[in-house]
Amino acid sequence: MMWRMPNSLSSTRWAITLLLLGLFVLALSGAVDQRGFDYTERSFKRALITFGVARGLNAVISVAQGTEVAIEPAGVGVNFAPGEVLDPVNDLVERFSLVMLASTTALGLQRLLLEIFTAPAFTWLLGALLPLSLWLLWLRAPGDPWRAHLLRLLLVLLLLRFAVPLVALAGEGLYGAFLAERYSESSTRMNEATEAIRGLNRRDESEVGDVSLLDRLGLTELDVGGRIERYENAAADISEQVINLIVVFLMQTVLLPLL
Repeated sequence: MMWRMPNSLSSTRWAITLLLLGLFVLALSGAVDQRGFDYTERSFKRALITFGVARGLNAVISVAQGTEVAIEPAGVGVNFAPGEVLDPVNDLVERFSLVMLASTTALGLQRLLLEIFTAPAFTWLLGALLPLSLWLLWLRAPGDPWRAHLLRLLLVLLLLRFAVPLVALAGEGLYGAFLAERYSESSTRMNEATEAIRGLNRRDESEVGDVSLLDRLGLTELDVGGRIERYENAAADISEQVINLIVVFLMQTVLLPLL
C-alpha cells in the first residue's frame, strides 16, 4: 500500500493539535515562567533603586537651592543662593522621578500579571479546555460555531498565559544586549553627582557658620562665582544621564510591551 500525503485540512489539524499540546506541556513545565519571574524581579528592584536615586538627587538639589548666605556690606543686606543655578536640572529630575514612579508601577503590574496567569488554576483551566477543543477540531465540521468559538477562547487564554513571560524574556534579552551598560554607567554618574552636590552643601553650611561678618564680605565678593561654578561642575552631565535612564526604562516598560 502506497503512503499518501495528508490533505491540506488534515495537515492544518495536525499542526494545530501539536501546537496546542506543545504549549500546554510548556505551561505545565513552568520553564518560561521562572525566567520571566527572575527578570521581572530584577527589573523591579532596579527601578526602585533608580527611583530612590532620583528622589535623593532632588532632595540634595533642594537643599542647595535653599542654602542662602546673608551679609550686610556697608549696612545693606544681601542674600545669595549659589544652588539656584541647579533649578533647571531640578525640574528635569522631578520629571524623571515621575517617569521612574510610572516605570516601577508598570513593572509591579507585570509581576502581578505573571502571578495571575502562571497560577496552577489558570494552567488547569487550559488543561480542561484542551481535550474539548481537540474533540471539536477533529470530530466536528469546520463550520460548527462552537468549534470556532472554543478554539478562539483557547487561543486567547494561551496568549494571556504566555504573553507576560515572553515580554519579560524579550526585555531580558534587550537589556543584556543594549541597555545594561548604559544603565550601569548612568546610575553610577548620577550617584556621583548626588554625592558631589551633598558635599558642596555641607561645605557651604560649614563656611557660612564659621566665618565672621568681614570674612563673609570677602567671601561674597571673591567666591560667589566659584561656588556657582562648583555646583555647575557637579551637575554638568546630570541631564544626559537622566535622559539615558529614561530611555532605558521607557524601552523596558512601555515600548517593548506595546510591541
